[in-house]
Amino acid sequence: MTVRIRLAEAGDIPALRKLIEASVRGLQARDYSAVQLEKALQTVYGVDTQLISDRTYFAAEEVDDLVEPSRAPLLVGCGGWSKRKTLYGGDQFAAREDSLLDPAVDAAKIRAFFVHPAWARRGIGSMILEACEVAAQAAGFRRLEMGATLTGVPFYRAKGYVELEAVEAPLGDGLALPIVRMGKSVF
Repeated sequence: MTVRIRLAEAGDIPALRKLIEASVRGLQARDYSAVQLEKALQTVYGVDTQLISDRTYFAAEEVDDLVEPSRAPLLVGCGGWSKRKTLYGGDQFAAREDSLLDPAVDAAKIRAFFVHPAWARRGIGSMILEACEVAAQAAGFRRLEMGATLTGVPFYRAKGYVELEAVEAPLGDGLALPIVRMGKSVF
């Protein structure tokens, strides 16, 4: 089995939604309550179609041409980077700020990383992150930042990102999702 990283397309949106839900429920349950996760799926987590339109969102697909050449590739991970101010959140997130960043002074945003639980810890997140870092650097950015979930903090720390501040994403009904703003310089 081979995993291939490619740009996500509008036709991937239904599969991306399923992947995001499986990832959140399967991998974040030890760091967040079930109520937080379900509210986050309604208000924060989700597909950001602006990333797809900007061609800065990647899909990781499992390809197995030898066993079933006629089977469509299976999406096993996704993630991207952004040249816009929004730090986190899908289309349904109310606090979006889609104005463009200036690569000379602003940090590109690493965004919306999700891996299917059955494919976790196989290097897929690392492959997507590398593709994002290379693409953001090619676009002129020298700094990167993100709003990392508590689940993602150890992964990003291992990739050279440092914690900048604790942030709470509002979920409504008095609930919040603790996340960590992290950053890294790339020269």
